[in-house]
Amino acid sequence: MGCCSGRCTLIFLCTFQLVTALERQVFDFLGYQWAPILATFAHIVMVILGLFGTIQYRPRYIVVYAVWAAVWVTWNIFIICFYLEVGGLSKDSELLTFNLSRHRSWWREHGPGCQREEPAAGLRPPDGQALVPGIGCTLDHGYVEALHSALQILVALVSFVCACYVVSVFTEEEDSCLHK
Repeated sequence: MGCCSGRCTLIFLCTFQLVTALERQVFDFLGYQWAPILATFAHIVMVILGLFGTIQYRPRYIVVYAVWAAVWVTWNIFIICFYLEVGGLSKDSELLTFNLSRHRSWWREHGPGCQREEPAAGLRPPDGQALVPGIGCTLDHGYVEALHSALQILVALVSFVCACYVVSVFTEEEDSCLHK
């Protein structure tokens, strides 16, 4: 296979997905968003599986990764709908925290251009994180989360196509080796 083969492209895409997923995981942890933390953890495991399958020429692993990419696109569409409040969803609900905490997206307080308004000394939540949204944000936290998900969707769709191509190439190479 050549230097700019589908295999090399898929390795690059998986590596890029790992970097973006780790970045997302950090911000989900900072906001105590438990459902996205679990989903992103599963995503990281599946991307590593796809990366391993690509490097080791294991088409079955790549197929699992491709199926996961479709599931990941679906999850991110849900996240976009959640933060943009489509279809009766509310970004102020505790759906993503499993009702374990009152925290919201980290970007709600720390988004681009946000200035934090500190609550009065006696009104702080017991765990130290303010639950007051930032003031004067350049971009609302829902849009920041939606942009994160849109990037994940874009990379997952390109990776899905590339994974299907790599599986077909690997399968074709196996078939040609069997007929010799």
